[in-house]
Amino acid sequence: MSEHPTTSWQAMQNGTVFYRRQQLYSMMGKMPDLGDYIIAGCRYGGPLAMMRDNTKLIAVGRATPAHAKSQIQVYSSAGEGLLLFSWEHSRIVRFGWTLNEQLVVLNEDGVYRVYDLQGDYQQYSLGGEASEAGVIDARIYENGMVALTGSLILLEVKGWDGARPLTLVNPNLTDPPLSWAIIPPDLNISRHVEVLLSVENTIHTVDNLENVDQRLSQGPFTHVSPSPNGKSLALLNAAGALLVISSDFQRRMAEFDTLNVPSAQGNVKQVEWCGNDAIVVTWDSLAVLVGPFSDTLQYLYVGNTFAITETDGVRIFGADVCDLIQKVPTSTLSIFKPGSTSPAAILFDAWESFSQRSPKADESIRSIRPELATAVDGCIDAAGQEWEPYWQRRLLSAAKFGQGFLDFYNPTDFINMGQTLKVLNAVRFYEIGIPLTYAQYSYTSPTHLISRLTSRNMHLLALRISTFLSLKPDVVLKHWASAKIMRTRPTAGGTGKDSELDSDDEVCRLIVDKFKQLGGVEVSYAEIAKRAWEVGRTGLATKLLDYEKRASDQVPLLLSMKEDRLALQKAVDSGDTDLVYQVLLHLHKHLTLGSFFRLIEDGGEQLAPASRLLQVYAREQDRDMLRDFYYSDDRRVESAVLALEEASRMQDPSARITAVKSAQKFFSEDKDRSFEAKIMDEFSRLLALQQQLEAEADGKVAFFNQSVTATIRTCIVNGMLKRADKIKSDFKVPDKRFWYTKLYALTEVRDFEGLDAFSKSKRSPIGYEPFVRHLVEKGHSKEAVAYVARCDPPKRADLYAECDEWRMVGKECKDRGDKAKLEQLRKKCPNSLIARELEQLATSMK
Repeated sequence: MSEHPTTSWQAMQNGTVFYRRQQLYSMMGKMPDLGDYIIAGCRYGGPLAMMRDNTKLIAVGRATPAHAKSQIQVYSSAGEGLLLFSWEHSRIVRFGWTLNEQLVVLNEDGVYRVYDLQGDYQQYSLGGEASEAGVIDARIYENGMVALTGSLILLEVKGWDGARPLTLVNPNLTDPPLSWAIIPPDLNISRHVEVLLSVENTIHTVDNLENVDQRLSQGPFTHVSPSPNGKSLALLNAAGALLVISSDFQRRMAEFDTLNVPSAQGNVKQVEWCGNDAIVVTWDSLAVLVGPFSDTLQYLYVGNTFAITETDGVRIFGADVCDLIQKVPTSTLSIFKPGSTSPAAILFDAWESFSQRSPKADESIRSIRPELATAVDGCIDAAGQEWEPYWQRRLLSAAKFGQGFLDFYNPTDFINMGQTLKVLNAVRFYEIGIPLTYAQYSYTSPTHLISRLTSRNMHLLALRISTFLSLKPDVVLKHWASAKIMRTRPTAGGTGKDSELDSDDEVCRLIVDKFKQLGGVEVSYAEIAKRAWEVGRTGLATKLLDYEKRASDQVPLLLSMKEDRLALQKAVDSGDTDLVYQVLLHLHKHLTLGSFFRLIEDGGEQLAPASRLLQVYAREQDRDMLRDFYYSDDRRVESAVLALEEASRMQDPSARITAVKSAQKFFSEDKDRSFEAKIMDEFSRLLALQQQLEAEADGKVAFFNQSVTATIRTCIVNGMLKRADKIKSDFKVPDKRFWYTKLYALTEVRDFEGLDAFSKSKRSPIGYEPFVRHLVEKGHSKEAVAYVARCDPPKRADLYAECDEWRMVGKECKDRGDKAKLEQLRKKCPNSLIARELEQLATSMK
């Protein structure tokens, strides 16, 4: 039977508040002397990181692996070694923990590494300014860091992804502060980090906007410690006075003289918070808990100690023990406090009576019947606050007993607490070494706990907890697969089960089968394949990528792996044009042009869509590339067409002629395109002629880019008749087209004499009716009349009518004896006078 919960209680504030010391683990001989080390502790039951303090002497023969100057040792809260690694760079300035149990190590050159618990790390830098000035100190919190450079400037880093440091307001320091601390952004109203600097007798608060002197007079302060919620500050000055003030410096809440502690020897080592209500001050073998009203509790330890502030207490490491000191929770106090008459206490007493078959149980239940639901909730909450499974079960049994007397009660809280306690008891086991309290578990979430377990490679436990809590196993499986890939890397002298799995096929099959068996449907094989590639297992990475359903995840990794052909094939198979373009542009940037084109050409029909998309892109964005692609693929016709398209956009005559000649050359190299080659040859000759004509006209007349017909017309309009005749001859312009062109051109310039001479130069191949109709159309009816007589007799009457020569209409009809045509045209007469004349003429005809 476990000790009663009140055994470890100690009263403060005249018995109204109790604190308890819970021994978490016994660590006899597991850890070295804490006094010889610089230590950083991780909250939420996390590990300790220890580095030999080179300012202290160490006795010969006491060395352990962690004593080396350049080594950092990581222990769990139970004293089990988790990690040991060497540091080969310049002097370490500070190390600390992130929320995800990653160890951040910063050196004096401004270089910092973020280690996981397997020793893998990412390295970043604070930038050139920090490197030049050096870093003399830093404060690391869960989601960032503030570094103090040699030039006494503060640099802030947000997150652990290598973000660029931000410079805070100049604190105007002449010397490094005696002590300093930070309040993280999530605990500030401004949502910016706040730096507290002990300068002379006061405290300066610095953020990204201002530097404020808080005008205190009790300094200088050797210790500055903010509370976990950021609302209070504990300040210890050189005279040994401990001040507790609000973080806005408006209220002083307590003051305590540490020199009055009778058993304290030497200087104060640490000032830490026990939750948000009390402060722990430590010496070599002593920890003193200071309450709000300056009352104290003393805890003695063997050897040196190290304390870690928790949100609901304080964890203290001694030479042989790890303790948790915390304020007794309200629910626990209400049940186990001697003489308590709370409903929860009465319910617990009733359950104990029932277990002993005492009739007192019924009486007790009746007395709290109106508050029974509250009592049940109290017992459930108290069960979560207990460390020993024995008392957890008793309190939950009492809650279950009380539920039986309630008509309506939601059992969800009861079930959840039972599940939570099973999980907490599992991770508190010394081999796991995560002493997580219920409050901490509730604050950090189950998924965070599972992440912590996987970072320790405790995949089986993490998987079982995930299944037990109905959480998706994907995160665990992903980490397990990455760890399996690392452990199965072939080595020259590998031994053991994992070393036998050196075949990529075996490892791939093992991972895929495990995912299918455990339902890791949302695990990205691409992420696991990336890990395989990073450790040099390209073949395994390629095989794993075959199981990745999302091409958008497959393709980038394949490109990184230089699997260019496969990446392009996967992109094409996905049907995502944007993805295909992404691959094409990447390959074009990183491959030589010949290799790039050869890759696409060798793909045949499989990569035909990529080839077409490349042509579409290049046509709009990079015609030089399209030209090279056509040339490399021996596409003569496409090259010729491209040259013509480019020629159509050119303004420079010489460049256009060159482009057309280039097209002619490409066509001539294809025996099936002789006609096109001939056309291109004539086109280039025409462009050259037009360039010559413009030169002859001193640039006053534009010929370039006109058709043959338009060129002839322009020559005639500008009086270059011989040139027009020569163009007709050189380009074998048909007579009919030439006559029409010259007719229109001479009419345009009103050269009616020239037109008459032209019409008589030889027999017209187009007849003379077009002369008449065109002249009438252009408003030259009088000039058109002369050509009617040369037209076919049956059409003359109509043509005279179009020329508005009605008397000639009558005469023509009379001469031909065509009375019907006369009657027909008479109806179209413009006025009655002419109509009467035509009527008289018709009457005179037989």
